[in-house]
Amino acid sequence: MAESLLFTFAESLIGKLASGAVHEASLALGVQADLQQMKKSMSLIKAFLLDAEQKKPRSSSLSEWLIQIKQVFSDAEDIVDDFECEALRKHVVNTHGGLTRQVRRFFSISNPIIYRIRMAHEIKDIKERLQKVAADGNTFGLQIIDQDTRVVHVTDTNYSHVNPSNVIGRQDEKQEILKLLLQHDHDGHDKSLSVVSILGFGGLGKTTLAKLVFNDTTIDECFPLKMWVCVSGDFELRNVLIKILNSALNPTNENFKNFETEQLQNRLRNTLQRQKFLLVLDDVWNEYQARWDDLKEILDVGVEGCKILVTTRSHLTATMMCTKSSNSYLLERLSEDDSLFLFVKTAFKEGKEERYPELLEIGKEIVIKCGGIPLAVKTLASSLFSVVGKSKWEAMRDDKIWNLPQKEKDILHALEISYNQLPSHLKPCFVCFSLFCEGSEFFSFYVAKLWEALGFLPPPKENETMHDVAIQFLRELWSRSFLTDLIELSHGYSFKLHDLVHDLAMYAAKGEFQTIYPRSSKISPNARHLAFSDNNLLDQAVIPTGLRTIIFPDEATNEAFFNTLVSRCKYLRFLELSNSIYESLPPSIGKLKHLRYLSLFGNKNLKGLPRSVCNLQNLETLNLNQCTELQQLPKGISKLISLRQLHITTRQLHFPDQEISTLTSLETLTFNSCDNLESLLKGIQLSSLKNLSLHDCGKLKSLSSHVISNLENLVIDNCCELELSMGFGNQIPDLRLKSLAFKSLQQLVTLPQWLQGSVNKLHSLAIADCNNLKELPEWLSSAICLKLLLIEYCSSLQSLPDNLKNLENLTINSCPELCKRYQPWVGQDYHKISHIQKVFVGELEE
Repeated sequence: MAESLLFTFAESLIGKLASGAVHEASLALGVQADLQQMKKSMSLIKAFLLDAEQKKPRSSSLSEWLIQIKQVFSDAEDIVDDFECEALRKHVVNTHGGLTRQVRRFFSISNPIIYRIRMAHEIKDIKERLQKVAADGNTFGLQIIDQDTRVVHVTDTNYSHVNPSNVIGRQDEKQEILKLLLQHDHDGHDKSLSVVSILGFGGLGKTTLAKLVFNDTTIDECFPLKMWVCVSGDFELRNVLIKILNSALNPTNENFKNFETEQLQNRLRNTLQRQKFLLVLDDVWNEYQARWDDLKEILDVGVEGCKILVTTRSHLTATMMCTKSSNSYLLERLSEDDSLFLFVKTAFKEGKEERYPELLEIGKEIVIKCGGIPLAVKTLASSLFSVVGKSKWEAMRDDKIWNLPQKEKDILHALEISYNQLPSHLKPCFVCFSLFCEGSEFFSFYVAKLWEALGFLPPPKENETMHDVAIQFLRELWSRSFLTDLIELSHGYSFKLHDLVHDLAMYAAKGEFQTIYPRSSKISPNARHLAFSDNNLLDQAVIPTGLRTIIFPDEATNEAFFNTLVSRCKYLRFLELSNSIYESLPPSIGKLKHLRYLSLFGNKNLKGLPRSVCNLQNLETLNLNQCTELQQLPKGISKLISLRQLHITTRQLHFPDQEISTLTSLETLTFNSCDNLESLLKGIQLSSLKNLSLHDCGKLKSLSSHVISNLENLVIDNCCELELSMGFGNQIPDLRLKSLAFKSLQQLVTLPQWLQGSVNKLHSLAIADCNNLKELPEWLSSAICLKLLLIEYCSSLQSLPDNLKNLENLTINSCPELCKRYQPWVGQDYHKISHIQKVFVGELEE
């Protein structure tokens, strides 16, 4: 399906050809006419691509033509990016006149005359190749389609739980599952712990049905402790125990990944003691009896009436886990009437279907082809939401994919049609998900960095960030039912993919995006994006030179492979080395001049970075968080002129404030466990800095007041020596702060006075584990934008400000006096918060 990604690639490349850097370079090299001809040929080829995509090329000649296009476009992109790199280098040379001889030599790698000759030759070669493939396109009878008219209409989303009104045709099934979970085992068989399963093939809605049951009020009344775990293909005991513990109450936010298996077992059994619980194990594939027996022995703590609800596609799994055969519920397809009801509810705005009787008739035919599989019905219907053109409905009904042979329970064809209906700009973004394991939880800020590094996002509009653009793309994919479990967080979203949708991403990604698993096929020579699931696989890998992305597995150690990668793959954009255990990086990493993203998060062995890292002028994100042995940042970091995000853990005593002050693109700065720093950002201005986070910096005493005035988001966590007044006697007028979080600050008695300057901007305020906090200021009542307030583990806090009229979301937990006064319906001050839409007040301690 490579043709489905080419149109967006072509659009992006044509846009780059119009950039100022390319124009300047073309004049200097005398190749302006050649570049104009390249752009003309690309525009013609692009016009053919949408028709080629819609024809779903089955002939080898058309497929080969598309491969040739991909190759020549990739080579052209490399040249364009090279021009942009040279422009950045020139800027750095002009800005940093006092460079060492070594760095000057780096900028003079190519003799200017030789460089001009080489680039001019490559441009002419690409121009001729483009003209040839453009001419070849005429032989396939392809029509010219200049614009992608597929539009996404974003619908409202429901983030946290399944909405019962959106679940069609499963009420009887829900009641049957509830009956199985609530019944008593009168025969005494496995009286303390029984297992119920929901069995059915992919796409029938097993997880949705389980959620419907899980959130039912009768379940809340019957089971004091509820836990939900998505298991997927990983049934390794230690990993499952960690997931269960994380799903149970974890008030201290312990990191169970550091526990040994024996510790995990003991902690879980202690958690489950004396509590009747319901545990949902979603999407279980394990068919090994011994693995299940090991887990069951730990979970069976002798409490009567505890239940486990399992969803699985495997009859063997259901038989093995269920305590008796009658506890296995076989989920059937939706009826035709229910399927049509679901289709109409998804494809039309409420009550609008009667206006379009012709579309409704076509919809009935599409529904029949879906065979009663809810995922297929909903995904196809989502693609047609608010589309009133009859031709598009007919095209979906008559798509030739329906005629291809498929297994009875295979819905990939229906999902492929939905994928083909995606606007071209969403397809490469969606296919990126194939690089991650099935069942992965995604976070919008990470996905945004991946998409941005690969050039999949358009430039943001005024007052927008790249993350905002990525959020819009994610909402579009959600509206098409490609994402599930979308949950709004304080600064973005988390979400997952249905495993069949993940299969679709892998199917669409063939040849270009590839994840290497044990016993998987060899790396495609055309691969541009690679992820490795296991460190042992690195020895076997022959790396294509055109890689743009590589994601290393945890605990990667293979230095020979890493050195080969750096020397061969000079066009890398995204390099993920999180949780690796390399002690150093090769100096040659500085030659990765196209690199946009470099993460060394969690590398406990890394002691230093080579100075050549500072030659990465395109680098936008550098993550050194939790690199606990890192002695200091390399000198020359001021040359990273494109850097937008910098995350740091370092042992150095003095932070290079002056070098950082020259990073005019820097938007996000995070300090974590920088134990030796006593002051930060002294006497400098960072006008572009919007987000600042300080975590576990135990000796930090002062933070520059100049930095605070431009921030939009500020987090201060466990920095107990920090002077929170920041040297301000009064408020900062016109403070831009939108989000503030204070955590584990024993010096916090009342909010600092300067914060009042954010009264017209502050949107969310979170305070946790500040036991000496005695009051909140009354000016919070005048905070017109304050929507979210979270107070946890603040034992000295007695009351809230009156008249929090604009607040929409309030959480109070583990604050004894507050919980008592504001307890819903019974607290003496509950009437003061009863108007707030979402209120959670923790239970009173005994």
